[in-house]
Amino acid sequence: MAQIRIARRVLTECIAAMSFPILLLSLLVFPVSAPVVAETDRSRARWCGAETTPLKPTDHGWVQWVALRLRSRSMWRTDVPVLVTAALLSTWSLLVAFFGFIGAAVLVLSPVFWLFGIAAQVGPFTPESVGQTLLAVPAGIVLGSVTTTALTGTSFLRDLFLSAFSRSRDPDLLAKLEELRTSRASLTAAFEFERQRIERDLHDGAQQELVAVVMRLGMLEAAAAAAAADRERVVRLAREAQAAAERALARLRETVRDIHPRELSDLGLVAAVRELAARSPLRVELTSTGDDGRLSSPTATAVYFTVSEALTNISKHAGVGIARVDLRCATTDVHVRVQDDGVGGAAIDAGSGLAGLRERMRSVGGNLEILSPPGGGTQVVASAPGQPPW
Repeated sequence: MAQIRIARRVLTECIAAMSFPILLLSLLVFPVSAPVVAETDRSRARWCGAETTPLKPTDHGWVQWVALRLRSRSMWRTDVPVLVTAALLSTWSLLVAFFGFIGAAVLVLSPVFWLFGIAAQVGPFTPESVGQTLLAVPAGIVLGSVTTTALTGTSFLRDLFLSAFSRSRDPDLLAKLEELRTSRASLTAAFEFERQRIERDLHDGAQQELVAVVMRLGMLEAAAAAAAADRERVVRLAREAQAAAERALARLRETVRDIHPRELSDLGLVAAVRELAARSPLRVELTSTGDDGRLSSPTATAVYFTVSEALTNISKHAGVGIARVDLRCATTDVHVRVQDDGVGGAAIDAGSGLAGLRERMRSVGGNLEILSPPGGGTQVVASAPGQPPW
């Protein structure tokens, strides 16, 4: 295994030496070439057995990724130094590989050249006899070994510089990493809260109704087995069982709608929000503009549940009977504002429904804000790109 890795390092250094003219040309399109060269060097290091992490996502094309990388400040601290180092070390590898391997080959083949009457010269050495050509063979082997060692050391030096530049602390990257960690924890808590809500709705709603249906059916069976004079009681129990079954079905439909409304999948965001406003116990003044046809399903779902949760909170806590919803859909993004003139004082607390909605919006590249001064009403403002960044 060690011999294979050494062979890979020598081979990559030879490729780097042969690619030196291309590397020089890449300097003409700097800084576009910096991310490409740096990512190529990371691939080289991984192939040679070094521990490096690729920065280019597998689902991104090179043009898209380079465009994103050019807007990152870490490119100047990581990719540009790697590009400069690659240019310098490729120059060194070109000189070592060219003179070292060619010189070693000439020395090893000196007896062959002598047979054809050629005294092959390597530097200051020129054989003058057959004996000297035979002595040149081990010298050529030594020179080849030294060249291989030098190229291997150059490869390790590349890894050292690559690791040093990659460990530079990027404040933007660290901040995003911390935000992702916090978001993951919040999403986990929000999903657990939602799971418990669904379980509670099924247990206290549809399950209780179905238990009542089973009990009434049992009573119905007992009454049907009794005397025929008990016909009126059989009819009454049958009607009660039917009513209980209809209530259970209605509860199940409400629970399923809360998980994902069918109107959202069939008719789109605007129509689903209109249906939501029509079902609300509040008088909802809805204003919608734009076309929601280009919104992705995750984005539309996040916005829908934001409106749903905001209207639910208004009906429970605001102390008013009117709410206003302003929904604006564009070709690239969507904005929604839900407001009331109630008591205000709302806040996004950990584990609350609004906290879960904020993390849901962030998961599609959006954001959610609450403006709720005490006594001044509440505004829930959310926005998101039409297509999630992932």
